[in-house]
Amino acid sequence: MMTQATIALTIAALGQAGSEAADAAAAAAVEVNSIWDFLLKGGPMMIPIGLCSLVALTIFVERVVSLRRSRIIPAKFFPGLQATLSNGDADCERALEHCRTDGSPIAKIVAVGIKRLSEPIELLEKHIQEAGEREVLGLRKYLRALSVIASIAPLMGLLGTIFGMINAFQTVAMSGEALGKTELLAKGIYQAMITTAGGLLVAIPVLIAYHWISAKIEGLVCDMDRMTVDFVEQYANGGYVAPRKEPSLHAVEPDAEVESEAAVVGAATA
Repeated sequence: MMTQATIALTIAALGQAGSEAADAAAAAAVEVNSIWDFLLKGGPMMIPIGLCSLVALTIFVERVVSLRRSRIIPAKFFPGLQATLSNGDADCERALEHCRTDGSPIAKIVAVGIKRLSEPIELLEKHIQEAGEREVLGLRKYLRALSVIASIAPLMGLLGTIFGMINAFQTVAMSGEALGKTELLAKGIYQAMITTAGGLLVAIPVLIAYHWISAKIEGLVCDMDRMTVDFVEQYANGGYVAPRKEPSLHAVEPDAEVESEAAVVGAATA
């Protein structure tokens, strides 16, 4: 009896130890210790999701650096431009050289206006508007890529989840053991849901970055439009030329003499 009891206790202890080992193995299979471990447990679809996150981060950093106000609308540009056009001489060449030296988007727009200051105001505004549209396209560069990443990242996560669910049910269907099928299914679903979480973790910050950059561009465009309108109102139609002088007496007297001489000649002829 003692021998049988001892054997039963030994079997129970071994079974408990085996159960604890299985639980530890299952816990290790689902535990996430690092970002790299998170990517590995998510399956193959985590690779394109990770690449999208790197591309989005690169675009965000590049746009933040490129859209600094000091590069788009330098504070010293308009004071220097007004200095070149402040005298009575229409020194457009100096003004154009100032714009070329600056090289900012606002300088390129104003340069188009300087070249056509003598044209009618409607035509001048049309050329400036076209130049402004070209510069705005440059400011919005790569934003479409951010929009695409924010749209497809959740879809890739969902696709990875579908693939993971298929693999999980396939594993359960192919398992010959009736016991443990629930654990196998739960493990597969756990790994499949990681891709959905990964897609959302990429899409949400990218969407926020997209709208933040768009708002920043809209603010810069409004400022450039206001400054360009002020420039056109001040210098268009020859506004930079010296004020028109009133006719002097010396300019009127010769005409009076000519009229009096014509009257005398007419009287003599009569």
